[in-house]
Amino acid sequence: MSSASVAAVPAEPVLDGRKIFTFLCMVFGMFMAILDIQIVSASLPEIQAGLGASQDDIAWVQTAYLIAEVIMIPLSGYLSRMLSTRWMFALAAGGFTLMSLMCATATTIEEMIVWRALQGFIGGGMIPTVFASAYLIFPRSKFSLVSPLIGLVATLAPTIGPTLGGYLTELGSWHWLFLINVIPGIFVTIAAISLIDFDEPDWSLFDRFDWVGFIAMAVFLGSMEFVLEEGAGDDWFQSEEILLFTLACGTAGVIFFWRVFTAEEPVVDLSAFKNKNFAMGSLFSFTMGIGLYGLTYLYPVYLSAVRDYSSLQIGETMFVTGAAMFLTAPIAGRLMSILDPRIMMGIGFAGFALGTWMVTGLTHDWDFWELFVPQILRGVSLMICMVPINNIALGMLPPHMIKNASGLFNLTRNLGGAVGLAVIGTVLTKREDFHYARLGESLNWARSTVMETKAMMDHAYSSLGQAADTASLKALSGIVTRESFVMAFADIFMILTMLFLTLLVALFFVEKPKMVGGGGGGH
Repeated sequence: MSSASVAAVPAEPVLDGRKIFTFLCMVFGMFMAILDIQIVSASLPEIQAGLGASQDDIAWVQTAYLIAEVIMIPLSGYLSRMLSTRWMFALAAGGFTLMSLMCATATTIEEMIVWRALQGFIGGGMIPTVFASAYLIFPRSKFSLVSPLIGLVATLAPTIGPTLGGYLTELGSWHWLFLINVIPGIFVTIAAISLIDFDEPDWSLFDRFDWVGFIAMAVFLGSMEFVLEEGAGDDWFQSEEILLFTLACGTAGVIFFWRVFTAEEPVVDLSAFKNKNFAMGSLFSFTMGIGLYGLTYLYPVYLSAVRDYSSLQIGETMFVTGAAMFLTAPIAGRLMSILDPRIMMGIGFAGFALGTWMVTGLTHDWDFWELFVPQILRGVSLMICMVPINNIALGMLPPHMIKNASGLFNLTRNLGGAVGLAVIGTVLTKREDFHYARLGESLNWARSTVMETKAMMDHAYSSLGQAADTASLKALSGIVTRESFVMAFADIFMILTMLFLTLLVALFFVEKPKMVGGGGGGH
């Protein structure tokens, strides 16, 4: 080999300990931001009692965070280029920490909703910034180490959120759901200011900031998130409020996309979608959001409504998935260096489908051990999927596109979760009504099984005297309600199974990534 050809081969950037430590601090900040999406879900009744809130108002503790976060995530790429990674991340971490403290000191539901919205908006900037930094500061050869880490945090945090929230509320009070962020948040903020030096700010972007596009995007995404969050509970377009926000979403969406394609410097650059693998990776991320957030919702609802589990018991049951993710992360990193990412994704999609298919046989007496293997399959498959999905979407893009693309990529996962929850909630209600009607038709008094069951219940309630007949009919109706609810759950798991099997077909549209370009930037 000639000396000229040797000189043409760029030296791989040195992976120094300072850079690794800085990145780990950033990952921890992202962990806090994602964790706080779900950490309050198991403790909303305690927060409601503490603040004297109504049932309608308390849901906004979670909804306000989600709506605000989904607005910041795509905006973060522009802000990161304008402010630099250091100041973008420091402001996000510091603001998130301050808002966490304010949430803990809230005395009314109105205060809590305001602080939670600000917490979600400011903290949401940490998530895509970490993803972008991973693919900008590390060389391609180290992605097998970095990708499992961010994949683990992105999937593990929302999974263990209800578990951790249940423990904190049980052992202390709901205030600790937010106070737990304060000390680590201060540490992450200081680390960001003193250690991050990956890039420089571009203040000229401030003068070219598209305020019209930003406001349109905020209304578009905020209204969409609201409709998806509240639509199922309000019977969708039977509600004037849902109709109004749908109209706002559509109108703002038209203005937003007009600005994206006409503004000198749009707040969100959609050009990354021209890259086939980024587009496919975003589609997979959207679907994984459905699986990730959908099952984080479904399992607790079943365990609470059917098995009568406490928040703590639900958390302990759900922890199986988190443990499986944690143990699979290093294996996923190793597989990434020896397997075609499309094969990895295929294994993950098939494993997830198998896990959901196993739950299609759900009955009212399924417990921890019946759900044990499906939960392990879910955790292992999520990790096997997310690592290559992250890489095909972001790992092969040119460095100048990564910051904007990271915001879009993370947005797809959140929107997938929102769409998934909305569809799951609606289908669950419709299928429960369907099964209740079918089971009700089968309660024919001419059938011996029905008569025997009624007689047994009459005997069980005989001590009630004349009220025994009413009590036994009520109990029989309760059984029908429970069984129709469980059958509806089984239907949802079958739909999820088919969805993930469909992704196997979509893999044929993914091009094998070429290890070109490089990270390792920074100074």
